[in-house]
Amino acid sequence: MGILEGKRILVTGVLTESSIAFSAARLAQEQGAEVILSSFGRQMKITSIIAERLPKPAEVIELDATNEDDLAALPERLGGNIDGIVHAIAFAPKDALGGVFLDTPWESVSNALHVSAYSLKAIAVAAQPVLNKGASIVGLTFDATVAWPAYDWMGVSKAALESTSRYLARYLGEHDIRVNLISAGPLKTTAAKSIPGFEAFEDVWGDRAPLGWDQSDTEPAGRGIVALLSDWFPKTTGSMIHVDGGLHSTGS
Repeated sequence: MGILEGKRILVTGVLTESSIAFSAARLAQEQGAEVILSSFGRQMKITSIIAERLPKPAEVIELDATNEDDLAALPERLGGNIDGIVHAIAFAPKDALGGVFLDTPWESVSNALHVSAYSLKAIAVAAQPVLNKGASIVGLTFDATVAWPAYDWMGVSKAALESTSRYLARYLGEHDIRVNLISAGPLKTTAAKSIPGFEAFEDVWGDRAPLGWDQSDTEPAGRGIVALLSDWFPKTTGSMIHVDGGLHSTGS
């Protein structure tokens, strides 16, 4: 019996097989969960194709986390109660990344914050009517306690996401709903490739992570997500768990 046996999990952000969200969905199925994927617009077709590569069939529902109509319709589209949510949604316009921090206009900043941080709260509140007691919400971050080269306003958005997760944990705790984040090391996902200067992280992690780090392997982060979705962390909430080969703990 898997650690997610009998649970229903909503996984957002599955667009490629190399994504952390895909690994989380695959591992969740292998651990006994029924997985529902979400996508929207033109990406729906892509997500549906990628879903066919999972071990088991997975329904794909429409959810634009910035669309109030989609959020209002989420409980009905889920078709029943769920036990967990994987928040793997992030976006920043090109003029908010790559060393242009001082020149980024508010319109681009607000877009990044809305999609990458506020969406965690929006989805959690929209799904609350169908979240079972003991449910777990797990998001993805890239440790925003420091400033990273080229990450710019996505770094600020991740800081907002981390704070949002703590406040959600505070307010949803009375409903026995947990909210935690996985802080993964740099991975060569589609999202990462869109960040100018991302290659600067390669040597840092390769040289300094105590456990080493494979930027093509999303499974460690996926396993961390599945562990937090399970009942094995019943009193853990408002936390950020590092899955980065241990680099966060080291000095220069």
